[in-house]
Amino acid sequence: MKVKDETLGMWLGVLGVAFFAITLPMTRLATGTQAAPQLSPWFLTLGRAALAGVLSAIFLLATRSPLPKRGQWKPLGMAVLGNAIGFPLLLAFALRVVSASHAAVITALLPLATAACAAWVLHQRARLGFWLCAIAGSLLVVVFSLLRAESHGAGFGFEWADVLLVCAVFAASLGYIYGAQVTPALGAERVICWVCVLALPISLPGTLWLWPQQPVDTSAWVGFVYVGVFSMWVGFFAWYRGLAMGGALRVSQTQLLQPFLSILAAVPLLGEPLDIVTLGFAAAVVATVVAGKKLSQPRNPAALATVTR
Repeated sequence: MKVKDETLGMWLGVLGVAFFAITLPMTRLATGTQAAPQLSPWFLTLGRAALAGVLSAIFLLATRSPLPKRGQWKPLGMAVLGNAIGFPLLLAFALRVVSASHAAVITALLPLATAACAAWVLHQRARLGFWLCAIAGSLLVVVFSLLRAESHGAGFGFEWADVLLVCAVFAASLGYIYGAQVTPALGAERVICWVCVLALPISLPGTLWLWPQQPVDTSAWVGFVYVGVFSMWVGFFAWYRGLAMGGALRVSQTQLLQPFLSILAAVPLLGEPLDIVTLGFAAAVVATVVAGKKLSQPRNPAALATVTR
């Protein structure tokens, strides 16, 4: 039975990663491009949080979940700023300018950025090799951004969307770290629910206020529903359940598939071509993530077992 649970956990982890990977093309589908805009990034950000917040409130009431304790509100509030508002808003603005495949390369740094934020916020000591991998991954992203800007006729420099994507990665990393602080007490699935519910006083009125007055394509609404239901809510349930059943260390490796799944999903959803250069840079960034994650693990196996329980 244990082997079956581990296998099911692995597949749930893959399912969660697939939900998150499709977020990039679905976000671009919802916002449109600068030449053909659809939903505004502000409306998409607040609307997806409101949709997930309503579903979360129903879940918390149905499961009779207790209110967070006094010391848990601050980490949850930081997770709201990072994961419910900061990351999706910056991502939405960036994806009006760059392709989903382009964004997939830069957001592939997220696991390394999260580990770096953990070292900073939680005062965890990281090995020198980890920081070298983080620098190498960052340099790859810089080179990729410079090459892409030049190929798009923007000259040898950064596109402002790349800066937004880097800031989005940083916002998501901080949100993950602060959310992780209260996960042992609240439970992983309830953390994302409380994050979405805490955002409701802003997200729900903001959604109604910013409701689009101009006609919007059906495909944009499909993207909106997807990021609200699957990216912001269902994906976390599959991901957290997979981590619990299959083991955090084993299942977390499925994250390495995410940039490639994003690039592949952008082909049928957005008509983006498969670009060998983009795939190559994605593979190189993922390689630095693999090395960095190995070097970020404690040398003591007993300590590692304690952390991942």
